[in-house]
Amino acid sequence: MKQVSAIIFGVAIVIAAYFLGNAYVQRASPPQIISVTGLGNENFTSDLIVWDGQFSTNSTVLKTAFDQLNNDKEIVRTYLISKGIDANSIIFNSVQTIEQRDNQYENGNYVGSIFRGYQLIQTLNIESENVALIENVSREITELLNKGVQFNSSPPRYYYTKLADLKIEMISKATEDARIRAEKIAENAGSNLGDLVSANMGVFQITGQNSGEDYSWGGAYNTSSKNKTASITMRLEYKVK
Repeated sequence: MKQVSAIIFGVAIVIAAYFLGNAYVQRASPPQIISVTGLGNENFTSDLIVWDGQFSTNSTVLKTAFDQLNNDKEIVRTYLISKGIDANSIIFNSVQTIEQRDNQYENGNYVGSIFRGYQLIQTLNIESENVALIENVSREITELLNKGVQFNSSPPRYYYTKLADLKIEMISKATEDARIRAEKIAENAGSNLGDLVSANMGVFQITGQNSGEDYSWGGAYNTSSKNKTASITMRLEYKVK
């Protein structure tokens, strides 16, 4: 009986040693992973333009300033429509009223203010898919000076309405670029590429074409250039066979 027990005990030790040794080997030789980053970029032209501007009037009488502002508003509206801009795309915002006062001082001390008049400011916004037309009008808007209206124009802003579709296409390109890089690395190491372990998308960036614009950790979004470049990165991890 003692001999049988000894044999069983010995077999148990051998089996335990095998499993412990195998676990150690697995820990000492973790799966080999290749990490690569692929880039996808695309040049595109904006298909939506947004343009802002404003004009103002001044008077010591509020009603006089308001009447003049309404007169200028009709001049601006008529001018823009005559240039081919759709009346429905011209949005006049609420009027801003500023009471203007001059501060008074005596011996360097503030003693009050004197009413100087009212300034009324009218802003407008135009959003259109006719990018070329709005660009031309924004450059020629100083013609309103000949009509007695001092119109202050902001630089147009450019957008792209198919950005979601473009982003999907770029993710596909970045993923393919990363896969090709991973295959090349594995091949050079004398191995084969295994299963995909993880995939993480980087920051989506939109910059002006040939602008030398810097990328941002939070993602750049250029609106000042009509011609843009969108880019995205994909970080993939593959097992190596």
